[in-house]
Amino acid sequence: MSFVRYTPEDSVVSVETVVRPMWSGNTNLLTTFYTSTVITSSFYLNVYAEAPGSSLSTSASVQFAVQYGNKYGSGSAYINPSVTTRLPDSSSITPTRVVYGQYRTLLLGTESGSFTFGSDNPNGIYIINIARNRYKEHIQPGSLTLNLSNGGNKISLTDDSQVSSTTNYTTNGLLYYTLISGSGGIKSSNVAANASIYGYLFPDNDIMVLNPTALSKSAANGGIGFNPTVQTPGADNDVDGAFYNTISAGAYFALQSAENVAAHYFFTRVKNQDFNYTTNPSIIDNNGNLIYSTLINNPQTFITTVGLYNNQNELLAVAKLSRPLVKDFTKEALIKVKLDY
Repeated sequence: MSFVRYTPEDSVVSVETVVRPMWSGNTNLLTTFYTSTVITSSFYLNVYAEAPGSSLSTSASVQFAVQYGNKYGSGSAYINPSVTTRLPDSSSITPTRVVYGQYRTLLLGTESGSFTFGSDNPNGIYIINIARNRYKEHIQPGSLTLNLSNGGNKISLTDDSQVSSTTNYTTNGLLYYTLISGSGGIKSSNVAANASIYGYLFPDNDIMVLNPTALSKSAANGGIGFNPTVQTPGADNDVDGAFYNTISAGAYFALQSAENVAAHYFFTRVKNQDFNYTTNPSIIDNNGNLIYSTLINNPQTFITTVGLYNNQNELLAVAKLSRPLVKDFTKEALIKVKLDY
C-alpha cells in the first residue's frame, strides 16, 4: 500500500454557525406558558410550553426557569426557620440570597460584588435561565424578542448585539450584551429618554438578568410599572410567580440556539502518476504476472475510498466517494475530505 503525506497547504479549518429553534416542537416562538403545581421550589419556577402531564407532547418539558435573587435575602422565607439571625453583611439565609449569590459568582466571578445596570444598583435581580436540553451550545445573539406586560403596560426587549459597536465581557471573562427596547435585534425607535438599562444577556451561559429598577418605572419612563412586594427576609412574597406573570401576559418569547461546528478540510490531490495500479493480490498469478495483459501498458483503477492515517500508518478516518472515480495515467483528481467535529 502506498501513502501520500498531506502538506500544510493541503488542509484548512473552517467554523460554521448552525442556528436552530430554541423551543420544543422545533419552534422559535412561545406564546403560551404553563407552570407546575406538583414540581415546586422556593429557588426557581419552571416554565413549560404546555401543561405538564398533558398528552405525551415533548412541549410539556421544561423550556426555561424564572428566578428572583436578592442580595440581602428579602422576598422569601428562611431556609431554616430556626436560623433567622442576620449575617455580617446584613443578609439572611433565604433562597433569594442563595440565588443572588449563585449568579453573582457564576457571571461576575465575585462573592462580594453587586449587579449594576448603568446608574442603577438594585438589591434584587430577575433571572431567566434557559433549560440545558433546549440548546446545543448557546443563544443566537440578535434572535431574542421578549414581551413583558403588567397592568396594560407592555414592553418588548431584545439584545444589542446587532447595533452595538463594542463587545463586552465581565471581569469573569464572560461575553454579555445589553437588553434594550426592541425586537429581533432591532432597537425600537420609541424609547423613553430616561429609560434604564433593562438587563443583560449572557449568550454563552443562556442566562438573562433583568433590572428591577427599569421594569418598575412607569410606561412613560420606559418601564411597565412592575414593582412586586419584596419584604424583609422571612416572608415569601412569590416574586418568581409575579415575574412569570409578566412573561405570560406578554405572550411572546422568541429565541434561537446556535452551535459552532468546526470542519477540517483535507484536499487530497491524486496526480497522474499516482495510484494507477491496484494493490489487490488477486490480480497477480502464481508466477507474479498480471492476469490481465491489457493492464500492463494501460493500467486503470477506480478510487472509492480515501483513508486518513497518522505517522504510524494507523487508519484514523475513512471517506467514501459517492461513486467510483476512474483513474489512469491521463487523469488527475482533487478530492475534498471534510471532517466535522
